[in-house]
Amino acid sequence: MDTVANIFREHTELTVFLTLAFGFGIGLIKIGNFKLGPMLGCLFAGMLIGQLHVEISPVVKLIFFDLFLFATGYKVGPQFFYGLKKDALPQLALTVIITVSCLLTAFFVSKLMGYNVGTAAGLLAGAFTESTVIGTASDAINKLSLPDAEKKELINAIPVSYAVSYLIGTSTLVWFLSTLAPKILGVNLKEESKKLAAKLGDLSEAGADINSAYKEWTIRSFRISGKPWNNMTIAEIENSIPGVRIFIQRIRKNGAILDPDPNTMIQEGDIVAVSARQAVMLNQLANIGDEVIDKELLDFPMAKLNIVVTNKVATGRTLKSVGDEYGQGIMLNRLVRGGQELPFEAGTILQNGDILSVTGRQKDIDRASVKLGFIELTTNDTDMIFLGTGIVLGGLIGLLSIELGGIVITLSTSGGALFMGLIFGWIHSKTPAFGKIPDAALWIFDTMGLATFLAIVGIGAGPTVVSGIEKTGFSILISGLVVAVLPHIIGLLAGRYLLKMNPVILLGSQSGAGTTTTALKAIQDAAQSKMPVLGYTIPYALGNIILTAWGPVIVSLMTR
Repeated sequence: MDTVANIFREHTELTVFLTLAFGFGIGLIKIGNFKLGPMLGCLFAGMLIGQLHVEISPVVKLIFFDLFLFATGYKVGPQFFYGLKKDALPQLALTVIITVSCLLTAFFVSKLMGYNVGTAAGLLAGAFTESTVIGTASDAINKLSLPDAEKKELINAIPVSYAVSYLIGTSTLVWFLSTLAPKILGVNLKEESKKLAAKLGDLSEAGADINSAYKEWTIRSFRISGKPWNNMTIAEIENSIPGVRIFIQRIRKNGAILDPDPNTMIQEGDIVAVSARQAVMLNQLANIGDEVIDKELLDFPMAKLNIVVTNKVATGRTLKSVGDEYGQGIMLNRLVRGGQELPFEAGTILQNGDILSVTGRQKDIDRASVKLGFIELTTNDTDMIFLGTGIVLGGLIGLLSIELGGIVITLSTSGGALFMGLIFGWIHSKTPAFGKIPDAALWIFDTMGLATFLAIVGIGAGPTVVSGIEKTGFSILISGLVVAVLPHIIGLLAGRYLLKMNPVILLGSQSGAGTTTTALKAIQDAAQSKMPVLGYTIPYALGNIILTAWGPVIVSLMTR
């Protein structure tokens, strides 16, 4: 064992990768419906491997942490700035209420229980699953006028209380938001989700499952036989059923294959390639003629691309109005906002930064993208000039601080990286020619960045885990429960009775403000709908910013 330990002490890079492998393995463990996940797994793995007393340079931890924070800001930047508009004010207000309540609850509970500043910071981070607090609070503790040994002890206390409060807080919050909260509000989540879907658009076109119907596009060929399409122009056919999207992709007329023109007249005997959703094809186009096999007619190139919405002609408008004006020939498969796939209806409001996954002929997609925003670049290259400059500028901004009532408020260099990620993500959405970070690279920066940071935090705290648990005792379980749930009870009541929010949007917003994606999925399962995600993205973006800033604030409050 001494030989093995010495190998990992001398080659710390091997220690980090061992911790990541072990941590992602632990993350696969499920307890009932609760899954540990790779982040908590890496923290636990680090604490275990940390018993070998391995010393890893702090700069490694900071590099991965900054990459994670910048990537987080980059992803949610467009939604964050859209959220500053008037129609998102209830969600913004709810986020502020919940995050401020979280800070004050963590502070008062910590004072009441006699916790040190490190335990208080870990309690705040774990109860709201906000790992960034570990980094920003650690930076703040390092700046205190204390002996190095004492600062190290306080910093090592953070992951201990974080791990315990994360487990109790997350599992309880998932149950509270998905099961107890609807009962407190006196609502049926399934029924409320159906009402919201009906308000956003007519469901009759797609049948019982609106989400799958919007995705199930098909192209088939029919020989026209009399009414209803005989002697109608393509434009008249495509607008013949109100609220239903039908496209004539190609035509075989007198043996020749033609591309469609709005004024082309369809006549009996013509073979047309029709694209529509499966439900529409089966239920509403059954009488246009016999289906035929015409491989040549159907054998034409179809592009599948992502359009990023940035232009003012599209943002703030319903999906139906934008589709009617600019969506000729284009089939919408998915709508993604802030990394989350959204349900979409005719009345869904488009926001800046929304990603429309579409299928259609290249010329149709090109035409629409010019009006709506831009086609997402398919390059695998990361703009490192953009990335490096953003993190440096963010770090410099993070060095600034202000003092309010004796409390020092600062983002720290890491929090600055998150802030500048928001700015640069928004800039990229406006000027797509530069600043591209592909999804695969974002995964590395985001997932692996945070996992590596937590792994190294765990390794550093490993030797003091046992003594740390002995100091806090079982009280940390009750404290984590209170800090996790009480702010959401306050938010639930304020959102429903003060801000008058729709209960489905309210619960989605609460999961976003608490940066708890696990709770969002539980709410969606309880509602049997993706509708709660409509309230998630803006609070998630703002919640990340505020909770990250709370790291130095909790340290200042606890050391006054």
